[in-house]
Amino acid sequence: MRSRSLPCNAHVMNLTPALPPNIRECVARALQEDVGTGDLTASLIPEGAPARAHVITREDAVLCGSAWFDEVFHQLNRDIHVNWLAREGERVATKQRLCEISGPARSILTGERTALNFLQLLSATATTTRRYIDAIAGTQCRILDTRKTIPGLRLAQKYAVLCGGGTNHRIGLFDAILVKENHIAAAGSIAAAVASARKLNSRVMLEVEVENFDELNQALDAGVDRILLDNFTLDDMRRAVALTRAHRNSRVEIEASGNMSLDGLRAVAETGVDFISVGGLTKHVRAVDLSMRFD
Repeated sequence: MRSRSLPCNAHVMNLTPALPPNIRECVARALQEDVGTGDLTASLIPEGAPARAHVITREDAVLCGSAWFDEVFHQLNRDIHVNWLAREGERVATKQRLCEISGPARSILTGERTALNFLQLLSATATTTRRYIDAIAGTQCRILDTRKTIPGLRLAQKYAVLCGGGTNHRIGLFDAILVKENHIAAAGSIAAAVASARKLNSRVMLEVEVENFDELNQALDAGVDRILLDNFTLDDMRRAVALTRAHRNSRVEIEASGNMSLDGLRAVAETGVDFISVGGLTKHVRAVDLSMRFD
């Protein structure tokens, strides 16, 4: 069984995935963190003074996070209007105007940083994901995210991965079972861990991480849904794929993980693995350079 993921056709870049349900709460926490008891600097602007502004990108990117951006201004002042000039999940070019904002100047100024923080972070995740997707184009392999996300923003970053064309791994500890080295040690063996997992919940995906061929064979014999090859060499990945396809449990999925660099990604995909999981999609985030300018 496959792990639950946010609804999305990961192979159709122009389709926007379903939005997470917690955008309002995320934005409210971010505004409380930034605004607190009030924006002292914005109060220097005459109350009711109108303004128009726009956002541009200073680098090529994949746009993501417009719903969070909109929600910031929606919570601050419903008289603010945002007109988007680029679509979610679309590639945007340096100096491209992304959106136009109009409304009370005070509220626009108050929301500027929080709105841009969401937009530049999520666009960064989507942009990085798209680079990884492009690197393996033409193969049957898919790029997975991990749980290595910014605390409190997991659903947002998982959504951004989908916008970039990637695929969600498990959302959390509750929707799939991934048996790793310490679980195996505590349970006594791979077979014992798998048996316990099936008794606990037979409806979710069951995956086992393996570090060598002995563990691979144990996992295959135990009847898991997916095997995670941890830090295997390319030659060992190819051998692992061949052994898996020849096994009676040949339908098991194969995931590769462990310091996956962009440069070496295609070679990994060409070994025949079904998935490559990359923590760096959400962990090593460098915000996209965006700027808001008043007209």
